[in-house]
Amino acid sequence: MQHASPTPADLTINPRNLMFGRGRTCDRWWIGGDPVATAFYNGMSLTFPLGEAFFIESVRHFRDAVPPAQQAQIDAFIKQEAAHSREHSHFNRQIQDAGYDVSVIESELAQRLAKAKDRHPALNLAMTVALEHFTAIIAHACLKSPRHFKGASSEAARLWKWHAMEEIEHKAVAFDTFLEVTKGLPAFKRWKFRSLVMLQVSNFFLRARIRNMGVFFDQDGINKPGTWLRTMWYLLGYPGLLRQIIPAWLSFFRPGFHPWLQDDRALLREAEATLDLPMSPKTGAASGGVR
Repeated sequence: MQHASPTPADLTINPRNLMFGRGRTCDRWWIGGDPVATAFYNGMSLTFPLGEAFFIESVRHFRDAVPPAQQAQIDAFIKQEAAHSREHSHFNRQIQDAGYDVSVIESELAQRLAKAKDRHPALNLAMTVALEHFTAIIAHACLKSPRHFKGASSEAARLWKWHAMEEIEHKAVAFDTFLEVTKGLPAFKRWKFRSLVMLQVSNFFLRARIRNMGVFFDQDGINKPGTWLRTMWYLLGYPGLLRQIIPAWLSFFRPGFHPWLQDDRALLREAEATLDLPMSPKTGAASGGVR
């Protein structure tokens, strides 16, 4: 089971240290006035600060066990994830300012992640691999079609686009780390391990998305069968994010899978061109920077 398409040798993981939404407020239903779309992405955003801290620690644990080139990619991955955590912490405060109580969601996630310290580091890394695959394929779908953030404020759309770009850029860091630290395992055992973890993580991921949306529906007074029918259509019909990511999710279970079997850097560059990044005074090229 050879991983035939490794991370491109010319890949650059560029931490773009941007800030979004400072001095601005967030509408309660900030995606085109749609409570269903808003609940889905609000629930996602609330998981990022703690979730990405978990990703960082899971990968950083093995930093000294990988070659120098991979260590550099891990360092860039950590910088990107730390910035994502910071910006979504700010966005999450805007969600609360819009009138939502998010303490239940945050508490449940904190309790679940607290168990990570008792698990084997390799299992935490495998869970990070699975969740990073989810974030990468969701990012790809969101960048490929503008319909996912149609009607969102320009600043919120920029935040999610920036996050999606960097998720694609570092999508193989955890996976490559996993390959390196499990290289002593037989190929079938390694495939079985990551596949079983993905099934477990997928169950948790979907259940958490639905549970978190229910928290918002309760507070909006719309937790009714009709709302859940709208939710099914939103996720599986139009814009259909879950429907769109199913093929990419299934690809994870192929022997020899690697995240860069799909080289979507062109999509990343197209998105970056619309972000209005600050220009480097020395090179005239777009660069990261606090805004």
